[in-house]
Amino acid sequence: MEFLQKIVTISNDILWSYILIAALILVGTFFTLKTRFLQFKMVGEMVRLLGEGAGDATKKEKGVSSFGAFCISTASRVGTGNLAGVAIAIAAGGPGAVFWMWLIALIGSASAFIEATLAQIYKIEDKTGFRGGPAYYMEKGLNKRWMGVLFAVLITISFGLVFNSVQANTISLALENAYDINRFVLGLILAALTGFIIFGGIRRVVKATEFMVPIMAGGYVLLAIYIMITHVTELPAAFLLIFKSAFGITQVAGGGMGAAVMMGIKRGLFSNEAGMGSAPNAAAAADVSHPVKQGLIQALGVFVDTLLICSATAFIVLLSDAYSTEGLTGIELVQASLSTHIGSWAGGFAAVAVFLLAFSSVIGNYYYGETNIEFIKNSRGWLFIYRLAVIGMVLFGSVAKVGIVWDLADLFMALMALTNLAAIVMLGKVAIMVLQDYLGQKKLGKDPQFHVTNIKGLNHVECWGDPEGSRQ
Repeated sequence: MEFLQKIVTISNDILWSYILIAALILVGTFFTLKTRFLQFKMVGEMVRLLGEGAGDATKKEKGVSSFGAFCISTASRVGTGNLAGVAIAIAAGGPGAVFWMWLIALIGSASAFIEATLAQIYKIEDKTGFRGGPAYYMEKGLNKRWMGVLFAVLITISFGLVFNSVQANTISLALENAYDINRFVLGLILAALTGFIIFGGIRRVVKATEFMVPIMAGGYVLLAIYIMITHVTELPAAFLLIFKSAFGITQVAGGGMGAAVMMGIKRGLFSNEAGMGSAPNAAAAADVSHPVKQGLIQALGVFVDTLLICSATAFIVLLSDAYSTEGLTGIELVQASLSTHIGSWAGGFAAVAVFLLAFSSVIGNYYYGETNIEFIKNSRGWLFIYRLAVIGMVLFGSVAKVGIVWDLADLFMALMALTNLAAIVMLGKVAIMVLQDYLGQKKLGKDPQFHVTNIKGLNHVECWGDPEGSRQ
């Protein structure tokens, strides 16, 4: 185990210190410029489309609504990264890590738009609706099935297995700290709940996430707003501390600017997943009239994740003195911070919040693995084995040591992200052309409808052949 830990640590140091951070920033900046700052200029359209998708949620006979797809991806995004991950970033990188989380979200939302739009363009139709994602656009858009298979293996291992052990790990720690419940017993309960939902198919996954996501995200943000209002006089100092620490002006726990940048971007990516290639798997399932509609909704998801929910945790922690306590990190730091704000019942509240946040992530993560296993081989046998493996990793994560679990998550996340970033750079021009088609129709006062013939030379597209634009 020590040898494995050493190999993983060295690999992470190389990937995160020299390769991935530069790639994320460069690709995000490139697409920010190519889309002419879409993530800032079209926020109103994103919110409008999300509301439209929520209104259509019960009208879809095939596939899921755009709101349902948004909930699946948000369920996966909004998890332990928003609580434990933010706390780890602050403890290890100082308050300045929060600034770099914000920055990677603002830049990365352009990458999120591109990958989700590509997933919609190259999605396929099956008996339950639509599926797609990076593996599919690598095969159809780039004609590189080997690349798609590589990505499918990486995301199935990382999200379905490793990331789910991370989520289970945080749930069990939080509930153990709050209620002193045996972690193995908790693991058995979590495994049983996971099995019940994932063996129910995509419809049960969607129903579970549509129920949990609004409750967990809304409730947690409202609590953070309450804490900020009751500490309003301290907010300017907290913002100042974030900015000073971000550039190494103020030296605090975790070291200088380098630690803040590293931890902020690493934990920010783990949380919002922009450019990583995970959310497009959910985006492809949506039944919409134009690929750009879902691309915009998924870009909004990055803002919801980082600018709302991660910021909520950051201010809960920074408006307390707990973050400066040596040795306190992760979910324990969040629980300690909440206790200073709302009293002794905070530990229980945090445990419930973590359960909703992290368990919804388990369900969302499972779906990403399922759709990629079907890409490699459409086999009920392999899918059954995968489901058993997911349940097993939930049980394992509930009792494992936190260090190796988080390190493995970082390693697989980096490999996944690099594979996907290479693909969206090569295919980005297709998404840009489709965006221009959408904007052109909007200028004419139309509700944009997409057809494969709208873009000259677009090949290997299966779901956009109806000239009436029937994908509503």
